[in-house]
Amino acid sequence: MELSLVLIFCIGYAAISLEHLLRIDKLIPALLMMTLSWALIALNATDIHALSENLLHHFGKTAEILIFLMGAMAIVEMIDYFDGFKSVQALIKVKTAYQLLLVVSILAFILSAIIDNLTATIVLISILRKMVPDKDLRMWMAGFVIIAANAGGAWSPIGDVTTTMLWIAGKVSALKLVEHIFLPAVVTLFIPLLIAKKIKVFKQELPPTKDIKKNKVSAFILISGLLLIIFVPIFKTITHLPPYMGMMFSLAMFAIIGEIASKRQLNLSSLNEQELGGHTGPTLQALSKIEMPSILFFLGILMTVAGMESLGMIEQLGENVLASGISKELYITFLGVASAIIDNVPLVAASIGMFKDAMDADAWHFIAYTAGTGGSILIIGSAAGVVAMGMENIGFGWYLKRFSLLALAGYLGGVLTFLML
Repeated sequence: MELSLVLIFCIGYAAISLEHLLRIDKLIPALLMMTLSWALIALNATDIHALSENLLHHFGKTAEILIFLMGAMAIVEMIDYFDGFKSVQALIKVKTAYQLLLVVSILAFILSAIIDNLTATIVLISILRKMVPDKDLRMWMAGFVIIAANAGGAWSPIGDVTTTMLWIAGKVSALKLVEHIFLPAVVTLFIPLLIAKKIKVFKQELPPTKDIKKNKVSAFILISGLLLIIFVPIFKTITHLPPYMGMMFSLAMFAIIGEIASKRQLNLSSLNEQELGGHTGPTLQALSKIEMPSILFFLGILMTVAGMESLGMIEQLGENVLASGISKELYITFLGVASAIIDNVPLVAASIGMFKDAMDADAWHFIAYTAGTGGSILIIGSAAGVVAMGMENIGFGWYLKRFSLLALAGYLGGVLTFLML
């Protein structure tokens, strides 16, 4: 049975990796992997009651992550509803391409730690489209946004799916994660930016920017939304409740602010258009724009790995790796490089079941760093890279030729910084 589960996982993951070639959305093989894996486990189970308890346990752990992500997505969509991110664009006043690169990279680094690296990439590339008419320069900028967003997401418990997984699983605490990963993440971005000073495309002058039209309350909404997301780890520290409860609290509070700002009645449930005067409010707009394909993809991947973990396969793999003589540090470094090819979600999910280190052990922080930043080496290695690839039509080979060595230099610099610390 174990061999069959591995085979299902390998075939399913190959289909996910070849998503663009096969033209099949990655959520389809992910859901098939999940259902076929658990069906196989069920057919070979001797105690159905124990199986049900086991399935419910793993589903509960997975649901915590998914509900958390849905809350964060809804808050970000509500900020966008009020043109909150245009306030960021209005603050950018630069004359040269390199100055813009520095500002955009720093913004990506900071924003990704708060609103996650995928959303930060979408926001900043959208801003670049309005500020940089030159397609080639914009593609170069987008490449650095990928590196900066992945670096920024690695040092925050809400900045990347993998760090959120580690945080919710009780492997890292918010403050210790920031303490251990912030400096390596800075180095990961600093090295490519230092090299960028020598790149010809960033030496040009930029045309003057036009005035930005934005909603009157956009700045207030942006600040309120970001503060409420930042409040989530504080809520967990105060109440000791799971992180998704804090995110639901922040979503509820932000929904109240949004409904008042839009001068509509308070509402978190569905109302027909007639009751809302022919228009839906910001809360419903935000909830309707949540990326359900991404949520279902994470469900499929996490529950597939959970199935293998329930049979002890993941733990056995960890024991075999360490017994082979490979140091844990070297293994985790290679894990980060592998995340450029294989999605980092299953890699981190497997690592959680593989290692038994205590909370806030160096291994967990190192996994958070490598899995978060290693994906920048290839454009297909992270959600930020894939979305930038789609938005700007960046080719795999174009990124490989211009950015892979830059990203690898930053990644290895961050690894050395972490090990020295």
